[in-house]
Amino acid sequence: MGSAALRTGMSEEEYLAFERASQEKHEYADGEVFAMAGGTGEHSAVAANIIREIGNALFGQRCRVNTSDMRIRIPANGRYVYPDASVVCARPEYTDEKRDTLVNPQVVIEVLSESSEAYDRGDKFAQYQTIPSLAQYVIAAQSKPRIEVFTRQENDGGWLLRTYGPGDRVMLSSAGCAIDLDRVYTDVFEAEQVEG
Repeated sequence: MGSAALRTGMSEEEYLAFERASQEKHEYADGEVFAMAGGTGEHSAVAANIIREIGNALFGQRCRVNTSDMRIRIPANGRYVYPDASVVCARPEYTDEKRDTLVNPQVVIEVLSESSEAYDRGDKFAQYQTIPSLAQYVIAAQSKPRIEVFTRQENDGGWLLRTYGPGDRVMLSSAGCAIDLDRVYTDVFEAEQVEG
């Protein structure tokens, strides 16, 4: 989370009312509300490409890919977060009739930024691991073509890491699809960034 709390002492109900009336997005943890930072052009392009590639791979199947507009509630501690993308393969379950807060994602995707990398790899990942439905956690770099997929192991609940690079197909086994890493990073970097 990195940034200072915008508001403190809020209940979950107060947060949801505040958030639904707000023009900006905010995450919620332990009664505190945190403003979401904006992203770079590379961050936005990687996120959009991942959503497009997963959406195309899942077309006509039972799974649905969501953009960063879909809020996720972490049931174990009542946190509310906005991943860059998520996939739900079962019937979507929401906190209420507003249908804007998902509680059963199968896959969560985060695109790393300099300011959020430690949080996304550390505390946020630890929180995501408490979601019973979550089978895979995907981290995509915005500075180079690299995607890491953490897969929950059925036998012991541990997490297995697989790292993908140029030329690889990224396996999202829990959603029953694979995406082409090179297509995720197509036209993301300026020519001088790629050459240097």
